[in-house]
Amino acid sequence: MRTHIDSYWPHARSGWRVFRKLRDAWAGRISLQASSNCPLHLFLGEDGIALADEVADAGGVLGMVTTGLGDPDRPMPPNLQDQLDRFFALAEERGLALDLHVDETGDTRARMLHMVAATALRRNFPRPIQCSHCCSLALQSEECAAETIRLCAEAGITIVVLPMCNMYLQGRDAGRTPRWRGITLVHEFHAAGVPVSFASDNCRDPFFAYGDYDLIEVYREAVRIAHLDHPFGEWPQSVGPIPAAALGLPQHGSICVGAQADLILFRARSMTELLARPQSDRVVLRNGLVLEAAPPDYRELDRLLVQ
Repeated sequence: MRTHIDSYWPHARSGWRVFRKLRDAWAGRISLQASSNCPLHLFLGEDGIALADEVADAGGVLGMVTTGLGDPDRPMPPNLQDQLDRFFALAEERGLALDLHVDETGDTRARMLHMVAATALRRNFPRPIQCSHCCSLALQSEECAAETIRLCAEAGITIVVLPMCNMYLQGRDAGRTPRWRGITLVHEFHAAGVPVSFASDNCRDPFFAYGDYDLIEVYREAVRIAHLDHPFGEWPQSVGPIPAAALGLPQHGSICVGAQADLILFRARSMTELLARPQSDRVVLRNGLVLEAAPPDYRELDRLLVQ
């Protein structure tokens, strides 16, 4: 699991300190990774250096946000390319991979994904790059979208789609029925050879009050939202080996001789049966043994809620 930590320096120190403790406490049960999460411009100056050092010291991934840039009330800054090159340089100096939230908007002027891919190619960036959301691409012209997808394929960028969260947030206007699904061009990315993963985002927080980090739920809803059926084809890999490889865990997400017996068993006999119900009676195997643990009760969080 990769989590994104709000990283506004100097307050970021506390978040990364808690992450280290949780990663150590859950070692052997969850492979926990973390990426910084803050606006791109905050990497300028000494604070940016300090944050990049903190991420490197924690063995994390350097991440930033440009979601919403291009909206009328958030115009593109004139030095955006300089900001992006600075961000890449900080990662290069520390040997860090990148995880970016980009173009989470319905404004077609937001083309940060194109800029990231072009920058990675120009700098010959050697580490993995993962970009999530990329919503505005679905509303751009066919020519513009095709060029961005081509650059992503050439740069080796992987794409993460948050189907439930993106559909829930995009096109939201009080009293008005949403007109689009909010997700990016998953079929076009796939056709171009760009790895696509589906995931959860903002579970039970102010952005998205629902969701439970259940990848079966994510895949089930992604099939409906993004039309990943007839045929189902290779799309089940988008919640298995593809995201595992993107996280640097290629030994996970696949069934093969000699692999660790971490499996989920379902009563469903076909894909339509699997996707028709939530599969709440699934059986989880960990190291070949049935995992008896049950999901925690939400009441455990009561003490953390502001009254």
